[in-house]
Amino acid sequence: MKNNSSTSMGTLTNQHIIDSLINRFGDKIISTEESYGMLTITIERSYNMNVLNFLYSEASLGFTFLTDLTGVHYPQGEDLLGVVYHLHNLPENIRIRVKAFFPKADPYIDSATTLFQAANWMERETYDFFGIIFTGHPNLIRILNVDDLGYHPMRKEYALEDPTRHDKDDSFFGR
Repeated sequence: MKNNSSTSMGTLTNQHIIDSLINRFGDKIISTEESYGMLTITIERSYNMNVLNFLYSEASLGFTFLTDLTGVHYPQGEDLLGVVYHLHNLPENIRIRVKAFFPKADPYIDSATTLFQAANWMERETYDFFGIIFTGHPNLIRILNVDDLGYHPMRKEYALEDPTRHDKDDSFFGR
């Protein structure tokens, strides 16, 4: 595994990424951390496309591949939803994670489909399972669940088991 924290000539480092983002966006970068060897950057939601576009188009960064995009739900405290982007600089083989959080009562964030074509399906899936609305998405409809499903199943607000089922003996499962 390549250690992208070290400084060497011609190698993209985490510190260079952090410095570039802070120089460009200042306090819109909420936090940075390196967890398990991957740089994680938390940003203000209203700047998601500005930051993603900068990471994509800045020649010294070159994060032109969207590996993954998903949602998260943290029901404790502020009851936050979030979007997590995993970006990859293919020539340098460096990956980073970009996060943006917002209240569940205001589940809107700008769509990344204008920058990454792969975001189309990933945003539809995230909308379907988390209820996050991607503003500007060309076709934001459910992709895996039925259209009349009245909830978003990956939110942590529903019971794990169906209380009406009587065909299971929970004592076998330590309950």
